[in-house]
Amino acid sequence: MIQILYCGSSSACLELEGNTPYYAQGGYTVLLDGERRLRRDTNVFSLHGLKPDSKYDVTVSFDGGGEERIQLVTGPETCCVNVKEFGAVGDGVHEDTAALQAAISFLPEGGRLWFPAGTYLTLPLSLKSHITLDLDKEAVILGSTDRARYPIIPSFTVDPATGDSVPQSSFEGVEIPAYQSLLQASYAEDIAIVGEGVIDGNGQNGDWWGDFKSFPAARPHVILMNRCKDVAIHGVTVKNGPAWHIHPLFSQRFAMLDCFVTAPKVSPNTDGVDPESCDGVDIIGCKFSVGDDCIAVKAGKLDMALKYKTPADHHTIRNCLMEFGHGAVTLGSELAAGIRNLSVTKCYFRATDRGLRIKTRRGRGKDSVIDNVLFDGIRMDKVLTPIVINMWYNCCDPDRYEEYVWCRDPLPVDDRTPHLGSFAFRNMECTGAEVAACYIDGLPESPIGEVAMENISVSFADDAKPGMPSMKNQNQEQCRLGLYLDNVRTIRVKNVKLHGVEGKALVADHYESVETENFEED
Repeated sequence: MIQILYCGSSSACLELEGNTPYYAQGGYTVLLDGERRLRRDTNVFSLHGLKPDSKYDVTVSFDGGGEERIQLVTGPETCCVNVKEFGAVGDGVHEDTAALQAAISFLPEGGRLWFPAGTYLTLPLSLKSHITLDLDKEAVILGSTDRARYPIIPSFTVDPATGDSVPQSSFEGVEIPAYQSLLQASYAEDIAIVGEGVIDGNGQNGDWWGDFKSFPAARPHVILMNRCKDVAIHGVTVKNGPAWHIHPLFSQRFAMLDCFVTAPKVSPNTDGVDPESCDGVDIIGCKFSVGDDCIAVKAGKLDMALKYKTPADHHTIRNCLMEFGHGAVTLGSELAAGIRNLSVTKCYFRATDRGLRIKTRRGRGKDSVIDNVLFDGIRMDKVLTPIVINMWYNCCDPDRYEEYVWCRDPLPVDDRTPHLGSFAFRNMECTGAEVAACYIDGLPESPIGEVAMENISVSFADDAKPGMPSMKNQNQEQCRLGLYLDNVRTIRVKNVKLHGVEGKALVADHYESVETENFEED
């Protein structure tokens, strides 16, 4: 069965139904109106170069025999405009900022801005509602390295008529000034960024990855959608961000489909996509290889959470591939407004430091509640620690080394105390682990409610090396550690098999109940 995930005026994204993570059970050929269009072996595929307001018959012919069909009807558009008609050169040498911004500004509502083959060197661009940016396969939007010419966006502005503040900028869960992102929209709707081209933040050629803590403002993202609605990013490659690559912030109905996000493994804070306090996020069929977390779902630090009270809600992550990065799918650590109704299914993690990673700490607040979260159908290979829940996270805060953060004694429960509820990890196959199969460390004054693991196998690499399973103060290296759980009220382990553990297969402390059924170690 084929599901249509997105169908714009010039491109479409489709998903095959199946139970295998990211990759399909075999290769297949896609025909468009009977003509061969592409070969794929993944559960998600895309069609580009379509005509607006047109019908297409799509046939998927499987290598093992059989086929499936579906009909597409592309969306309408008012016009298509070539950026070169506004004077863009696209040679990677001349700066095209003025031409590109003029093309965006004059593009009619419902219009599509076409980037033909070329490299378009530019400073940050401001997007607007009801437009589509469409990048040719050989087109590159390349960020300028001239940091002095990047506008600095204030954390908020003040309405002179009412005196009300208008939020504009934040970074790592705090409202602070930041350099304008390469592609940025605020308070806009109905925006699509599609195509087979590249959006390159050019972080490696500027000073963004150097002494960034001395900058007068936070580093920019490649794409920032601030308080936007109905945004689709489809097909493009996003790379070499100065910091996070894609940041939907307080936005609704955001879709990221069949994209590739990449940066060197050593690049600092180059998360793939960080939806923060958003409602309705779909990240499907995407590939990540970055220098920090691949996907990090966030909901602000305490001050932002108290001010806006906006949790992360209704997130779907499916059929994605994560290669390298600190965590494949991370919740937090900025989650003070809470995370709820999130599913991570049919994903493949390869060579990340951690697989499913949840991180918080004292100071995130009483609204920092995670509820109705599902992790199901995950394949991991050479992930050092497949499952991590850490309530002692010690990064990205000025008080990270203070006793309040690291004290192992129970502290009074107050408005700053976070809470983690129930977590279910199901149907996971993990090979080549090194540090720990599972490392879960709750707070003594606020234990994690329940951890249930079912139908999971973890095997360790023969040459496993010691490492840190989580980021916290007073840390200790581990190697081939089995299931470690501290300060978890209820622990349920069913149909779990571990291979190559050193020491006890299950190490649990400060719990109320432990239930095991068909728990094996060899």
